[in-house]
Amino acid sequence: MAASYLIYRYFAIQINAFMQVRTMASMMADGEQPEILFWVGCAGSFDQRAQQITRAFAAILNKTGIRFAILGKEEMCTGDPVRRAGNEFMFQMMAWQNIQLLNNYQVKKIVTACPHCFNILKNEYPALGGNYEVIHHSSLLQQLIDEGRIRLKEGGNFKGKKITYHDSCYLGRANNIYEAPRKVLEALDAELVEMKRCKSNGLCCGAGGAQMFKEEEPGNVRINIERTHEAIETGATTIAAACPFCNTMMTDGVKLADKESSVKVLDIAEIIEKEME
Repeated sequence: MAASYLIYRYFAIQINAFMQVRTMASMMADGEQPEILFWVGCAGSFDQRAQQITRAFAAILNKTGIRFAILGKEEMCTGDPVRRAGNEFMFQMMAWQNIQLLNNYQVKKIVTACPHCFNILKNEYPALGGNYEVIHHSSLLQQLIDEGRIRLKEGGNFKGKKITYHDSCYLGRANNIYEAPRKVLEALDAELVEMKRCKSNGLCCGAGGAQMFKEEEPGNVRINIERTHEAIETGATTIAAACPFCNTMMTDGVKLADKESSVKVLDIAEIIEKEME
């Protein structure tokens, strides 16, 4: 636990120092209130690959002039994995601590790049007294593009290339958000190609429901391998995701298919950040 805390604290310090990201504590000490609290999440804080997504999204928020803050070392896990694994007591303990912190800071609006955090903060925290406007980063990116606050380069790195989008279960089927990430990708000068199973019929990457943290169950093929194969079949050179867990599972699938040199797995925030003027 101490090691995890130090890693989390180190990353919070790094993102603050190099990206001019303020914490809620420092803002409140100065008598300021952010427009949005950016909930980084465990994957976005601990996982080295997901940290790149965190940095990309924070860079977008900075470039668009949105006044935001993070909790930094005060942020705990939402409790989603333990609730999915069946430990309701632990979930309620973790959620209660988070809700007390958020309410003390008078947080009204939260944005997160993780559909798992998004789903539980939006749909399950209210029953415990945590009532907030919760937005997934794909929806905010679409809004910023529509408002002209995000301007993309003409041409760019994706011009004429095929991109396929993998639907996160917790974003799609759980919250019916299908169009926002697609609208974001359609703003690029690229061709968006769909997999055979997409939107409400999409196939899980294999990480949902706390499956990320346990051994897979017996079967003929690992889910992420089957899903990645479907993505590769589209002929896309980029697999776009909007979830750090999906990103990990699809990246592993690309590696096992020996397609790392020709197919990249990127979060939509990473794609947009690279293409911004």
